[in-house]
Amino acid sequence: MSGLNLSAWAIRHQALVLFMIIMSLAVGAYSFVTLGRAEDPQFAIRTMVVTAQWPGATAREMQEQVTDRIEQTLQQVPNYHFTRSYARPGETVIFINLHDYTRSDTLPDIWYQVRKRVGDMAHTLPAGVIGPQFNDEFGDTFGIIYAFTGDGFSQTEMRQVLLAARQRLLTLPSIGKVDLLGVQDEKIYVEFDTGRLASLGVTVQQIGQALAAQNAVSPTGLIDTGTDRIRVRVTGALKTEEQVAQLPIQAGGRLLRLGDIASIRRTSQEPPETLMRHNGQPVTGLAIAMAAGGDILKLGDAVKAEMKTIQAALPQGIDIALVADQPTVVRSSIDEFASALAEALAIVLVVTFLSLGLRTGIVVALSVPLVLAVTFGVMKMAGIDLHKISIGALIIALGLLVDDAIIAVEMMMVKLEQGWDRAKAAAFAWTSTAFPMLSGTLVTAAGFVPVGFAHSAAGEYTGAIFWVVATALLVSWLVAVIFTPYLGYKMLPQNLEGAHSEDHNAAYQKPLYRRLRASLVWTVRHRYMVIAATVGAFVLSIAGFGFVQQQFFPNSARLELVVDLELPEGTSIAVTQARVKELEAVFAQDKGIASYSAFVGNGAPRFYLPLNQELKRPNFAQFIVVTTSLERTVEMARTLPHDLETRFPDVRTRVARLENGPPVGYPVQFRIMGRDPEMLRSIASDLRDLMRANPHTVDVNLDWTEKLKSVRLVVDQDRARALGVTSQDLSLALQTVMTGYTATQYREGIELIDVVLRAGQDERVASDRLAELRLRGPNGPVPLSQVARLEYGLEEAILWTRSRDLTLTVRADLKGNIQAPTVMAQIESVMGPLRAKLPTGYRIEVGGAVEESAKGQASIMAVVPVMLVLMLTVLMVQLQSFQRVILVFLTAPLGLIGVTIALLLFNQPFGFVAQLGVIALAGMIMRNSVILVDQIEQDIAAGHGRFDAIVDATVRRARPIALTAAAAVLAMIPLSRSSFWGPMAISIMGGLIVATALTLYSLPAMYAAWFRVRADETGPTSPGGWGGE
Repeated sequence: MSGLNLSAWAIRHQALVLFMIIMSLAVGAYSFVTLGRAEDPQFAIRTMVVTAQWPGATAREMQEQVTDRIEQTLQQVPNYHFTRSYARPGETVIFINLHDYTRSDTLPDIWYQVRKRVGDMAHTLPAGVIGPQFNDEFGDTFGIIYAFTGDGFSQTEMRQVLLAARQRLLTLPSIGKVDLLGVQDEKIYVEFDTGRLASLGVTVQQIGQALAAQNAVSPTGLIDTGTDRIRVRVTGALKTEEQVAQLPIQAGGRLLRLGDIASIRRTSQEPPETLMRHNGQPVTGLAIAMAAGGDILKLGDAVKAEMKTIQAALPQGIDIALVADQPTVVRSSIDEFASALAEALAIVLVVTFLSLGLRTGIVVALSVPLVLAVTFGVMKMAGIDLHKISIGALIIALGLLVDDAIIAVEMMMVKLEQGWDRAKAAAFAWTSTAFPMLSGTLVTAAGFVPVGFAHSAAGEYTGAIFWVVATALLVSWLVAVIFTPYLGYKMLPQNLEGAHSEDHNAAYQKPLYRRLRASLVWTVRHRYMVIAATVGAFVLSIAGFGFVQQQFFPNSARLELVVDLELPEGTSIAVTQARVKELEAVFAQDKGIASYSAFVGNGAPRFYLPLNQELKRPNFAQFIVVTTSLERTVEMARTLPHDLETRFPDVRTRVARLENGPPVGYPVQFRIMGRDPEMLRSIASDLRDLMRANPHTVDVNLDWTEKLKSVRLVVDQDRARALGVTSQDLSLALQTVMTGYTATQYREGIELIDVVLRAGQDERVASDRLAELRLRGPNGPVPLSQVARLEYGLEEAILWTRSRDLTLTVRADLKGNIQAPTVMAQIESVMGPLRAKLPTGYRIEVGGAVEESAKGQASIMAVVPVMLVLMLTVLMVQLQSFQRVILVFLTAPLGLIGVTIALLLFNQPFGFVAQLGVIALAGMIMRNSVILVDQIEQDIAAGHGRFDAIVDATVRRARPIALTAAAAVLAMIPLSRSSFWGPMAISIMGGLIVATALTLYSLPAMYAAWFRVRADETGPTSPGGWGGE
């Protein structure tokens, strides 16, 4: 240690140090200006969606023959965690989820494996299965959404407008993706009357085959002249709707024009798959996603400028409205946190000036921008953007990064008061405190290791806390041993009051210090009483912690509300849209709503990264409601569910605020797993009754809907075979009549337009007309009624599975301020009889916020041993004594006393972020403990009696310990007002306040008891000498 003294080096190389200061500030300023801005840190959505269709299959058939086979293959994919899937009639959607420890850079390779493995097994799926199809962009975030309204413009015209706008937007830098919303594909519908076709002896198969044959593209051969090869082309492909109408159809020996026996029209898809509405008007939209590594603020400015140009070129009558504006949200969020950062900085500086005086305060204050500047530079190099996590981490670091500077300046001041010159005093700061400060800094940084290396979505979301805080702490130590001595040498006076005083103890003879000394003497003399009181307080805090509510992540402070409408399975999109219009009329009258957008037939695009996205289904609609204030958002979230239940008793509705962190969905969830759907429904009914009996739950529901009405066509197979009619003929004919059958595709430039053959509107909704349907047989048309009869019944509308087990989830929202873990514990306490009577092979699992919180906590606790090893290693290197390391380590958990008191006093929940704060608090506490123990050892080594050394070292350390604690606690005030950071800030504030007192009183008592220090072990003491003179 004696060979290297960075503080002395800084005094000898002042010009170089000044240059380093200027360059650090310049690089920091540049980095701050150019750092990326985002609302939330990026975290990978480790989910891929696999879909397949099997037209005509029931939900049960889909689940057994398609879903289960694909899931069995997916279980062999690397890093597979679980699958969650649903099967509906004719369709299955499978979500494959990877383990949270899967690295983001390995996802493309794993998704390739999914495609390859499922593609290899696709031939084993039943004949007629379409797909599978894959979507590995499920996590794309469309932060900017525009709505286009065009009164008097057709869907076709609006589609062309959006395609042109999309093409221009894709030329902008940082644009990753632009999707069209609410746009319907064009179709050419050939609609017929089954009765008329029957009277003419024409079958739907005839029409379909004629259309396909006329429009087919087939090889026609080559003419080889010996010198040339000439391709032969056949004309006749359908090029206009009129040509479709002129297509000849043979009927009873006659040729009829298709236009004479069917209506032909070109229009947008009917019924539409999805619709978009904005402020009560039908619209189409563009959803814009940023490319990886882009700056959302710069992208927002570029897109707004381009949209102004696009708007100016649009025909009159087409207007553009901004629906989702993430850049504005991000700018507001960053401004809010930057304001909190400035407030925290001001608080730290005020504390410094008031406690240290003007000149000394300036020296410490100048260290803050230096540390921040270097930290911004490191963030720039590491690719860490400015977002709510990184800025919050900077605020946490603010209260800690002045600790080392305060200790260094305090040391210089003491030596200057003793008559030392500035150069020698500055150099002595390194000799006496550099390595204890480094140990304390490393121990504090180690307290944040679990969040930096937690393998979970929650850990990935909050990981920047470790990297930013650890960087700031390490930089603060370098600043304290290099730049602070230089600044102190330049700014502190040579002669201070008390300089050259023979009584080095004069600074500690003030009334406050005398009272502190007297209380410490009493503490050390009555050590066992103090230790017993400390242990008692700790035990009580553990007991009291049971009354603190648990939480995963709090709701977001954004103004949006998500309102879901789910009608009974089988409901048409037209009915869903009608209910949407009813709710729009309600929203239109509410002055507290700034805007509202409805997505009918599917959920909103993922405009916010943690949004739980919904997929396409005609019975579902989702509103994004933007209120005028956060207070109004909170109020609507509380009152709107009851209003919707009253207005729409036949619709399942849900009102939810946006979430922070990984999406959870319903906070209270229990999964019932087994093989028989009827048994699952029976168990779920009992569990639903238990959950409804809890006074804190609301909207208890099942993710399986009621059974679906169905019409079964019972075929007389013998008669059908005798008449030459197959089941495939029946299915195709029924699909054509009821839904529509794509007979061919009309080619127009680069567009392909389906030509759909179907019955007229009246017949598509009238099952009693099916008997008139004519089927094509070898001996002529065959009436459907001759080979089949209709039966009406019910079938499963949707079947959810999880890792190949049928899974029915019972879900609920909460009312009031109670948290999900509390309610789920209450429900679990009365579930014993239900669990006891579960049949073999059936089980109930916990889901929702409790499951996600447990995963996050488990990932944190998995890294805690590494944190403990790092802390113990640093302490051992510094203290080189097992006894002293254990003594310091025993102080770490004592902060829980203050944490419990603070959380209960302010009625704050203990969530994932608060847990990170409490773990990190241990490092903060041990930081002061190790420096105090080291100071006691220095005094003893200098010849002081052990009793006096304990008391005098504590007296000397009291001021810097109190100052650093005050700076850390007061810097948390801006964060304490945040819904996201509040519980963590309050935990650290309460823990540090109590831990400071325990460091000054309990630690001396524990030291005296551990080493059996007697009251008569006194000797020469010089509290102002800091030992080792």
